[in-house]
Amino acid sequence: MREAYKPVVIEGVYPELDCGRYPVKREVGDVFEVRANIFKEGHDKLAAVVKYREKGKRKWAESPMKLLNPGLDRWGGSFDLTENARYEYAVEAWFDEFETWRSETEKKVDDGQIVELELIEGREIVAKASERSGDARLATMLDEFDGGFYEDRLGLLFSKDVRVLIAEHPDRTRSTCCKNLEVVVDRVRARYAAWYEMFPRSQGTEPGRSATFREAEARLPEISSMGFDVVYLTPIHPIGTTNRKGRNNALVAGPDDPGSPYGIGSEDGGHMAVHPDLGTIEDFRHFVHKARELGMEVALDLAVQASPDHPWIREHPEWFKFRPDGTIKYAENPPKKYQDIVNVDFYSEDWRGLWKELRDVILFWVEQGVETFRVDNPHTKPLPFWEWVIREVQKDHPGVVFLSEAFTRPRVMQGLAKLGFTQSYTYFTWRNEKAELVEYLTELTQDEPKEYMRPNFFANTHDILPHILQFGGRPAFQLRLVLAATLSSVYGIYSGYELCENTPRGERGTTVYYADSEVYEYKVWDWDRPGNIKEYVARINEIRRENPALHELTNLRFHEADDENVLFYSKTLGENTVFVVVNLDPHEAHEATLSYPLGIVGDDEAYMIEELILQNEWKERGPSRRVRLDPGLNPAEIFRLRTPRTEA
Repeated sequence: MREAYKPVVIEGVYPELDCGRYPVKREVGDVFEVRANIFKEGHDKLAAVVKYREKGKRKWAESPMKLLNPGLDRWGGSFDLTENARYEYAVEAWFDEFETWRSETEKKVDDGQIVELELIEGREIVAKASERSGDARLATMLDEFDGGFYEDRLGLLFSKDVRVLIAEHPDRTRSTCCKNLEVVVDRVRARYAAWYEMFPRSQGTEPGRSATFREAEARLPEISSMGFDVVYLTPIHPIGTTNRKGRNNALVAGPDDPGSPYGIGSEDGGHMAVHPDLGTIEDFRHFVHKARELGMEVALDLAVQASPDHPWIREHPEWFKFRPDGTIKYAENPPKKYQDIVNVDFYSEDWRGLWKELRDVILFWVEQGVETFRVDNPHTKPLPFWEWVIREVQKDHPGVVFLSEAFTRPRVMQGLAKLGFTQSYTYFTWRNEKAELVEYLTELTQDEPKEYMRPNFFANTHDILPHILQFGGRPAFQLRLVLAATLSSVYGIYSGYELCENTPRGERGTTVYYADSEVYEYKVWDWDRPGNIKEYVARINEIRRENPALHELTNLRFHEADDENVLFYSKTLGENTVFVVVNLDPHEAHEATLSYPLGIVGDDEAYMIEELILQNEWKERGPSRRVRLDPGLNPAEIFRLRTPRTEA
């Protein structure tokens, strides 16, 4: 017997990413909204639900959908995301025979028609529902119908009780269901966090010597006091000696040069070991514990590469490429050469063994208390590997966060985010002008990338000293901090930023590398040196924490400011609206008229401005105001408006 055809059409399901190839992303506590176009021929009534369940479970839960726009047949429904897990969801719709009968019969009754036959047809619908469900309440209603007169029957079938019961037991034999889609529900810290990057070996006080984990612990209270949530450590593993780089990336290392921590592996171990100068695994666990006590978590750098001295090369030479002369092939990005690093061969015959080993490396550090990984250059490794390994790890550890450090082509960056990376580095580090910031942030927060890409705005990194910081001095560090911390809900800085460290390797403007980079040497910093902006950093992070609107990403809206050097925007969540205005020029003061969005204040309405950075208040009037931002005094303002309406 031929299967019954499906008369209802479902299309335009939202959110749906690449025809369901990839999951969208949300966070625990979100209300997940689903939209779809649902229709069939004629004027019949339809019903629809959003089905959902945690992936791997058999039973579906359901939430009703409502017709949002009758003219466009657009339906919507939602459900709560309560677990840090991967969910499946789908839209199911069907022809609602009873509601169609009810609608048509009501029109006839309103027209004064006698509907005896229609009542019999309605009874048949109820009878089928009773037989289908076995609900005794429907059987009782049928008995009442059979013993009643015309008006009684009419009142019964039009009653709310019958309507509710029929809705509980619909006929879904010809229902249409879209394919199962997925949403990955991460913990809130995936969306909202402030990162602080540091080299643990450079947290000591004695020049020419590596600090230990215990010494690095001593810096954690200060990092916490500046308001950071995540302490990101560059690689902590043993470093090879073969082809070790010297200071400032010199090809030959001196006898006391420690080498780059990205040249991972020596006779002391590989990716599952810590450098003996830092301490032991137990010392690392203690560091993680101390960070947690201060309300922070530790992120670890995951660099899938090895020094020529890595134990893998001896134990698994099949995982590497060798040149015709028998030497191992070191890493290159022509014309750049990384002689102290060799890449694993993801296309080797034993690729499965390699993949499993790398998965086990991640799981080893998860066991040590690491829940976040900053992944070095993931765009140079096969995308299928990342999709597999992230799912493998999150299968039993759904809270693990993966940050993609991929400064590469847009499609590759987006592809990494789609296949599973929790957060992504972005082009923010190079976006300085008003027009390009508005265009880029609109793409990230309002267009399709908002469904899968969480941008982590790093104002600098150990590899990138942006030109604006090289030339702009202290005001540039302040304004870029405000932009990073308020445009995105997750951002980061590399240690030294709070000291306004901006000395490049070579002539300013010709390089983005730091002079005397701690990538290649031990550093001892004066964390209280004059000109630092530690208090400014702490205040910005405090403002973030106190204002829930700044915990979100997609609520960003840009507003009019009549100077190309002044960027004006806001974020709103419930009753909390925060406005931010930034002078993008670190050298000159600029004035601009700010135009508030429609409906915020009336034409002659008085209101109070509560400026949050300097913590000042003053009275203004009208839908716009004039600002002057002096880089030496106030390169940015973050403020709230208090009107009679907001205080009511």
